[in-house]
Parts: sequence; C-alpha cells; structure tokens
Amino acid sequence: MKRVLVLCTGNSCRSQMAEGYLRFYSNGNIEVSSAGLKGTTLNPYTIRVMEEDNIDMSKQEPQGVEEFAGEAFDYLITVCEEADETALSGIHYRHKAHFNIPDPALKQGTDEEIEEEFLRVREIIKKNMLKFLGGILSEDHQSV
Repeated sequence: MKRVLVLCTGNSCRSQMAEGYLRFYSNGNIEVSSAGLKGTTLNPYTIRVMEEDNIDMSKQEPQGVEEFAGEAFDYLITVCEEADETALSGIHYRHKAHFNIPDPALKQGTDEEIEEEFLRVREIIKKNMLKFLGGILSEDHQSV
C-alpha cells in the first residue's frame, strides 16, 4: 500500500482537506496522513465545507511534521510555498508533488465571505488531489 504525507504550514485547512479527499477517493487503497510545520487547531470552516461535500472531518486532529520523523512515504505532497521550501529532516519520501494552494484562513470578511473562500479553495484542492490520484493510477498501470 502506498503511503502519502500531505504537508502545509499549519495542518488546519489545506492539508486536512487534501487528506480528506485522498482518503475518500482512494477508497482506502493508500495510507494518507497530513501534517503542518507549526502546531495549530483544525479550522471550523474546514469541517463545515468538507461536510458539505460529504466528508466528515470532525474527528481530525492537526499534527506537527515532527510526529512523522523517521518514517518513509512513497509521496510527499506540499500544498504551500513554505512547506515546499522547508528542508525536512528525518522524513523520507520517494516522490514529491507540489501544489501552491492559497490559504483560506487568511481571508477576512463576513462569515459568508470567509466560507465562500473556503469553498473556492476546497474545489482547487479536490481537483488537484483527483489529478494526483490519477497520476498514481497511471503509474501503477504502467508498471504492470
């Protein structure tokens, strides 16, 4: 089973959404984890917008990247520039994919405006994670 780690700055929005979609669309055929460079809490908008797409994130707990020290992954996915540019020590991976996804947590405004930004970013993440999974599937077919 392939192992994937999704990494961003805080593990409160983007990497959590990516993990949710990878779990959902891979049907349990890959092992997915997510982490952040800094400790934080799960953003309530993340739970809300993912629930609207039938993915339950309510039991997700943000994790720091240090919790994966010494582990090996088939893929490291970074979803922000800071994570992409950070040298990771103790985490090993065979392949790396990078998606520069805007941070919806930076949006200011009314509740509706913030939720709209989370929905917009959710769709970007969904599209990119489906593209990523399609790439894995085509790699598997080529090696058969």
